[in-house]
Amino acid sequence: MKYLFIHQNFPGQYLHLVRHLVQAGGHEIVFISEDNANLIPGVRRVIYRVPRQATEQAHPGAREFDLGLLRAEAVAKAATTLKTLGFEPDIIIGHHGWGELLNIQDVFPGVPVLGYFEFYYHTEPGFDVGFDPEFPMQLAMMPLVRAKNAVNLLALTAPGYGQTPTEFQKGAYPAWAQDKITVLREGVDLDVCCPDPTAHRRKFSIKDVHVSPKEKLITYVSRDLEPYRGFHVFMRALPRILKEQPNARIIMVGGDGVSYGARLPSGSWRERMLAELGGELDLSRVHFVGKVPYDAFLALLQRSDVHVYLTYPFVASWSLREAMAAGCAIVGSATAPVEEFIEDGVTGRLVPFTEPDKIAEGVLELLTDTKTAKKMRQAVRAKAEQTLCMKAYLAQYEALIARLVAAHQPASAQQDASVQSPTPRKAKTPKRKAVAAPVKAVEPAPVKKVRQPAARKATPAQAVAKRAAPVRVSAHAASVPRVRATRAGARKKKADLVSS
Repeated sequence: MKYLFIHQNFPGQYLHLVRHLVQAGGHEIVFISEDNANLIPGVRRVIYRVPRQATEQAHPGAREFDLGLLRAEAVAKAATTLKTLGFEPDIIIGHHGWGELLNIQDVFPGVPVLGYFEFYYHTEPGFDVGFDPEFPMQLAMMPLVRAKNAVNLLALTAPGYGQTPTEFQKGAYPAWAQDKITVLREGVDLDVCCPDPTAHRRKFSIKDVHVSPKEKLITYVSRDLEPYRGFHVFMRALPRILKEQPNARIIMVGGDGVSYGARLPSGSWRERMLAELGGELDLSRVHFVGKVPYDAFLALLQRSDVHVYLTYPFVASWSLREAMAAGCAIVGSATAPVEEFIEDGVTGRLVPFTEPDKIAEGVLELLTDTKTAKKMRQAVRAKAEQTLCMKAYLAQYEALIARLVAAHQPASAQQDASVQSPTPRKAKTPKRKAVAAPVKAVEPAPVKKVRQPAARKATPAQAVAKRAAPVRVSAHAASVPRVRATRAGARKKKADLVSS
């Protein structure tokens, strides 16, 4: 089969699928993207470049759409060159987030398009905007948030099909559009990301931090340490945790940038929270290790006594799936994305996002009640095995692709496959005439509906995948941050960074 993938940051969400297809053999795989250092043997890369940035003179709400249309034109130009050279894909798979697929139907009409719908932005309650009372959204920013759906809406009305990894994300899209979106849960390599029963019996080290077997370890992971992932409220929970557990250490993984939400006028959220808490923290037991290699990240999860995962009602991090697969005792926020993965009291403890004292209580409970923590570890690993299996995810992906390709076969090809040749006439006999066998039309095999996957996840590889562009509120309400055409090339290879 001939595959055409499109994602500005190769390989994006498609790392595992592309590797699987290469290993299976018999496929021609072409990937259109911006330039970066990532390589997958057996994949032909086609590089596009955005000719300019969004127009400064445009309305702030139109700049992201302007850049999306520029990407669509650049991708269509690259695809036209492929077509001129004789490449005609059987299916096109790509991410709708940056507008790259908007014009692809003009280049390859009739070819099925499977687009990744990551997030639909809202200004009403229930989603990220306005969720945190500490950061109320300015009224003037509301139209800019809604305008971020311009590419989404064009994609939803274009020919093609959609996929998304969770029910929460599907439910964010308008009701009239949800029928075209399939929930295809992302899987985890359960053999690589798994519990290590011996991890607590030996000394653990990460960078210059050392944890003895007698110490309790609380872990927190985010691409960047910022409010969208609950960094500020977790920091406020630390004084009580440290006071009531004098043998506990806290290790936090993540950078000082901002992946989602508002940027500070200066400095980082880590610096701001340290300044706020002042002398309330014993900094000899609170460790910020920045971004770490994937193997170090997995070893950290395996050693963790309690893992904390907090998020706004937004896209769930891959690290949550990995923490489940590693059998962590998880304290998570009682927000919709987490509730889809964690059942309170069974596979983890859910706590109010905005209440640091409740977060501390959840952590302290699992540190002291080791029997309950053990049961939750076993239950969450079992849940991961049931719902986050990489093999099942890839099988469901291939089944969905096969269904879409079959539905788009030319009518002539379907007819050829559905009609048998007539049976030859028998010779006449004196007793009776032979009757020619009727032409038997064999109906095409019905297309089986693809069952929605039971789980999802991300692994080392997924650290390269670009997440949904969050709502960014600039310090200056009139400005909207621009997307740099070179940002994908500047990113490190996925294996070097932990997932968000």
